[in-house]
Amino acid sequence: MDLKLDGKRALVTGGSRGLGYAVATELAREGAQVALLARDADAVETSAGRLRAAGYDAIGVVADTTQDRQVESAVAAVTHRFGGVDILVNGAAKAAGGPATGFLTLDDDDLRFEMETKVLGYLRCARAVAPQMIERGWGRIINIGGLALRRTGSVFSSVRNVAVAAMTKNLADELGPVGVNVTVVHPWVTQTEGVQTMIRDGAAARGVTEAEIAEELAAGVSVGRLIQPSEVAHVVTFLASPLSVAINGEAVAAGGGLSGPIFY
Repeated sequence: MDLKLDGKRALVTGGSRGLGYAVATELAREGAQVALLARDADAVETSAGRLRAAGYDAIGVVADTTQDRQVESAVAAVTHRFGGVDILVNGAAKAAGGPATGFLTLDDDDLRFEMETKVLGYLRCARAVAPQMIERGWGRIINIGGLALRRTGSVFSSVRNVAVAAMTKNLADELGPVGVNVTVVHPWVTQTEGVQTMIRDGAAARGVTEAEIAEELAAGVSVGRLIQPSEVAHVVTFLASPLSVAINGEAVAAGGGLSGPIFY
């Protein structure tokens, strides 16, 4: 299927590694020009360099998404280099939203940090690119949430991802009539570098195999295994395409199918 992304210009936040890099790679494979955004200048340039070495048009930009001016400067730099931003994928956030402990022991500042980074950070980036999308009459904004919003166990993970979903729907209702679709993708535990490290460390600490740890993490996934970053990236890439026009303001789960409750 031709996703009609050839020549589109994408900005992927949190793009230097993990799921963000997988999304950037898939967009590039479909013909998009891709800007990877992250705080670590060396890491983001290394990742962009790997894409360029593979023959893709990619750049790295540095910004802390908790800072308005840095976000604005990064978007200006990408716009100058590519001539505009058609697609924004918001993924700059910690992989885990906080400790799975009782709410009486949680630190309020930790939650403030989560909201500043994942919720307001996403909003800043959307606000920075939306005017040019509105002017052109087309755009796609995809926010990376997380299926922790459908489970208890971590107040921070649940609260921040519910907030991202609510923000997504508000932006979609406002921007949809002018040609800009906004969606949210909810992964579950995805086999990124960070999760692989967690599996390795957990296996060493407990004296079990890495396969046993991975099996435990995938116990509630109906496909019977952890989902790969590239598999989530396929979903995001479709949502970034013109072919996804029928999907706006919606939450798309991409965790391999969590067993149990029915969501409709």
